[in-house]
Amino acid sequence: MNENKEIYKMHADFCKFMGSPKRIEIIFILGEGEKCVEELAQLMEISVSNVSQNLSIMREKKIVETRREGTKIFYSLSNPRILEACSIMRDLMIEQLGKKLKLFKEL
Repeated sequence: MNENKEIYKMHADFCKFMGSPKRIEIIFILGEGEKCVEELAQLMEISVSNVSQNLSIMREKKIVETRREGTKIFYSLSNPRILEACSIMRDLMIEQLGKKLKLFKEL
């Protein structure tokens, strides 16, 4: 398999992984700084077990990294460019939504 094909496969795998709104929300929250599971759960208004499940997947995919402090584990983004990529996609979605709203108003 040539290099480009491998990159395309990796890109598709990443996009499939990013198919979860909760994981995208976690990325944006961690973009503001590291957090423990309980903090993320509170900010997202979901259960600790749900956050833990998503973080486990994100850790496996090397999207987040951890730091232990006493009994707490803190999570942070493994690379700030992950947030940058998500921000670009978010801007595109906002732009598309704006166009849809404009078309709706013109009807």
